[in-house]
Amino acid sequence: MHLHILGICGTFMGSLAQLAKAQGHKVTGSDQGIYPPMSDQLAQAGIEVIAGFDPSQLEPAPDYVIIGNAMSRGNPAVEYVLDRGIPYLSGPDWMGKYLLTNKWVMAVSGTHGKTTTACMLAWILEYAGMNPSYLIGGVPENFSTSARLTDSNFFIIEADEYDTAFFDKRSKFIHYHPRTLVMNNLEFDHADIFDDLAAIERQFHHLVRTVPASGLIIYPDDNDALKRVIEQGCWSDQGLLNTAQGWMVEAVLADSSEFNILYHNDIVATVRWDLCGEHNMANAMAAIVAARHVGVEPKTAAAALAEFQSVKRRMELVGEVNNIRIYDDFAHHPTAIKLTLAGARAKGIVEKRPGRLLAVLEPRSNTMKMGEHKETLAASVVDADSTFWLAPEGLSWSLAEAVAELPQQTVCYSVGELEQHLLDEIKAGDDVVIMSNGSFSGLHGSLLSQLKAKY
Repeated sequence: MHLHILGICGTFMGSLAQLAKAQGHKVTGSDQGIYPPMSDQLAQAGIEVIAGFDPSQLEPAPDYVIIGNAMSRGNPAVEYVLDRGIPYLSGPDWMGKYLLTNKWVMAVSGTHGKTTTACMLAWILEYAGMNPSYLIGGVPENFSTSARLTDSNFFIIEADEYDTAFFDKRSKFIHYHPRTLVMNNLEFDHADIFDDLAAIERQFHHLVRTVPASGLIIYPDDNDALKRVIEQGCWSDQGLLNTAQGWMVEAVLADSSEFNILYHNDIVATVRWDLCGEHNMANAMAAIVAARHVGVEPKTAAAALAEFQSVKRRMELVGEVNNIRIYDDFAHHPTAIKLTLAGARAKGIVEKRPGRLLAVLEPRSNTMKMGEHKETLAASVVDADSTFWLAPEGLSWSLAEAVAELPQQTVCYSVGELEQHLLDEIKAGDDVVIMSNGSFSGLHGSLLSQLKAKY
């Protein structure tokens, strides 16, 4: 079967392309932004990628066109597909029909921590010899690619609540039909497609409805939004987190680099690893409980996590010079920003780092640009000694006003200006955490090069 993918260089669609190729299909695709790491993965898989959306790429017609959710009406290739009646599907629909059928699907959902938790779960099963298939919205450092297809019965997928396609406004995860479902947390996000938190809760309840009675739904008992989701109806077993009646986690070391997993108040495993932060402890607990559902004992899962190498762009150390550490982090929601910086602060204290914690942020997500989180931005960076902001184009509100009460903050309007301020400020021993859901115009590499030249 020949599949042609419109929008192939997105993390999800590029991963799907690799899985389809592994199934033996002929796979081609097109996109506007063709750049690493996805372009490298696609080339390595032998998948032809065409720049742009000229309709000539659809001649002769493929068997199916898979249309990414970034594609919209008016796109020349989309219009050609509709005019010519070429069969088309969304990426999630194709996954559900052609990849996940007859698999034990283990889905990880939630506002925060989906990628990291899914990577942990995949690694735990790999360590346990279960050779899982997976599709994850990031690159796990324990593996070489963001997706792989094996002969295992288990398939781990990061389950996103964003809409499926221009012709299907349900959340992507509706198509996956998991048997093991993790719901990490739930807050308001994606203001470009959801009117309020209740609208997101409704989509999560649709997801809950797809889990069989023999399945397991894992969620924190102290998250009010998820409790409302469950109260709308649940027909599956429940794995409750953050409660003495279920699973709990307790830090042994202040930076959470060592912690215990408890079940009904009994310690069942102890994790010692290289990660830090309460959010990563919570992610680990969810992954351990999910793995237990398919037969992996908590002590085995803890041993696996001792060798877990995290995920690209999740507090990833990109370089160090003159005892200055530069980190890249994907966090772009105030809750994620706060948790990440709190973890970095605790890690610095435990390691007795001599310098300061500097946060560098770009509020560039659609939700941020719409101003939905402007009131909570300042509080999200309280653990940083100094904060540097880039005001992106298209911001509908004043970033400077939103963070005006912060004692040590700088607002810039170009990457060049921001970089110069950082070079003037950074001193030996500082930790610099650069946070954005975009590339930040290559600030990480440029800053590191400038610091190497300086020292």
